[in-house]
Amino acid sequence: MKRIQFKLIIPLCLLLICAVYACKKSFLDKPALGQIDPALLSNKAGVESLLIGAYSELDGYGGNGSGQSAAPSNWMFGSITGGDAYKGSDPSDGANDQTPVATFNLPASNSFIVGKYASLYDGVQRANDVLRGIPNAKDLTADDIKRISGEARFLRAYFFFELRRNFFMVPYVDETIELKDAGSVKNDKDIYPMIEADFKFAMDNLPETQPQRGRANKYAAMAYLAKVYMAQAKYGTETKALLTTLMTSGETAGGQKYALNDHFQQNFSPEAGQKNSAESVFAVQASVNDGSLGNNSNQGDNLNFPYNGGPGGCCGFFNPSQWLANSYKTDAVTGLPLLDDFNSGSPVTDVTYTGTLDPRIDVTMGRKGIPYLDWGPHPGDAWIRNPGSDGHFSPKKNVYSKSEVGTNTSTENTWTSALSTSNNVNLIRYSDIILWAAECEVETGSLATAMSLVNQVRTRAGITSGWVYLNSPYDASKSIYTNQTTPAANYKVGLYTVFPDQAYARKAVRFERKIELAMEGHRFFDLQRWGSAYQAAEINAFFASDKSIDITLKDAHFTQNKSEYRPIPQAQIDIANSKGPIVLKQNPGY
Repeated sequence: MKRIQFKLIIPLCLLLICAVYACKKSFLDKPALGQIDPALLSNKAGVESLLIGAYSELDGYGGNGSGQSAAPSNWMFGSITGGDAYKGSDPSDGANDQTPVATFNLPASNSFIVGKYASLYDGVQRANDVLRGIPNAKDLTADDIKRISGEARFLRAYFFFELRRNFFMVPYVDETIELKDAGSVKNDKDIYPMIEADFKFAMDNLPETQPQRGRANKYAAMAYLAKVYMAQAKYGTETKALLTTLMTSGETAGGQKYALNDHFQQNFSPEAGQKNSAESVFAVQASVNDGSLGNNSNQGDNLNFPYNGGPGGCCGFFNPSQWLANSYKTDAVTGLPLLDDFNSGSPVTDVTYTGTLDPRIDVTMGRKGIPYLDWGPHPGDAWIRNPGSDGHFSPKKNVYSKSEVGTNTSTENTWTSALSTSNNVNLIRYSDIILWAAECEVETGSLATAMSLVNQVRTRAGITSGWVYLNSPYDASKSIYTNQTTPAANYKVGLYTVFPDQAYARKAVRFERKIELAMEGHRFFDLQRWGSAYQAAEINAFFASDKSIDITLKDAHFTQNKSEYRPIPQAQIDIANSKGPIVLKQNPGY
């Protein structure tokens, strides 16, 4: 199967669809700097080019918000702000843009906020350009129109969903609104109904399989519709029906039935045969050594490698937290998580830690003395840029093996070559769907079914062939350590035998999401949808626990009825309201 080379196929489309705009303009009202004959777009090839341009903005790189702020992995907006990780690097590095996000001390002028907002609206406008172009392309068949409309509306819904859960009340702009009028649209309506309508349209019009694995299919749209429902705590019949269909009939765009991969590590390898696997429901595609000078790679995460001597060699951001490491403790008898007491007792440290642990810890983070893929044992603080603010662990899920250097890393550009990888960003994995289903069963009273679903995910974690082993070569083609004699830690993972009541079941499902999906950009948004009081308690507990480790957290605080969302960029409010009438209103508390 071929993959979409998002930025490479038709580079000119970036000019056609307003990829670069004057910085003084609103992100909603963006006239293009370049001009081109509209006739070049008034055919199938032109519309397909516009669609590729819309897909291109999924990686957040190349538009107004290019860079780490717009990373689809949400490493800053989802993981760091949820307690998975520290900002990393030196305290002064990112002090004016990243630290305020991580500590919830956000001015509305924050550049990370501006970049995220801009990139997402770039994506919205690109998707709208596709829909505007369809009526002018007379050589499109009815099937072409269904598919292209479905993909464009899927993408528009994706970008608006990201806007909604990050920025709360935002203007909704569809293809019927002219660009010159977009800046006058108010943010006085909840846009969830429009997002749902787009995902429903995509679900009803997209094919089950696609010629390229990176394209959205029917089931990706169904999964995103379920995700939108989960964000609104809609746990009932409609959501459960979607999830049941996904678990019984769902398949990837390449035609593979959804399933858990044999080994947890396989979800995080760019090796051929593991990307776009049966567990990858929808992913942002990444590639290297394709003539794009690394611009098709996973650029949004290129700061997030060990600092010195290991993979990447830079830049020491996104270090897993002690709070997260302690979450992988298990009961020495049952192998179950310590749902209430994970952060008490001796902290999880390096290879010398003797307590029982869930084996997913050493796929999720690098710990001193534990094999770090085929780079050898993690050397500890030698790979940490500033242990006084970064802790002692390294990110791992986004990192490539040593054997992949030059094939799954770029050889085309300069200092960023070792930081440019072909590792896809999985936006939804199948384990995510299973745990949504478990959550719905808990909230509707089917505790035994919920337990069975959670145990599916835990069973995979307990497969010993997928564990990390000491003194063992690492085979990247299979994501396994080949000498499986000595486990790297005292791993013990067990299955639940009973969910005694709803409160316990709810806690178990939520904790399973924490350890299964850690460092993948989900935690903040999970906490958000579980309620303001719950979110505040969890995040402030993390701050209280880890501020002595990460000194940048000393003034961190989550404020209810404010910190659940980020501020709308002040410049956009000023532009929209400059003519007198109030068009955009700031979110509460900012």
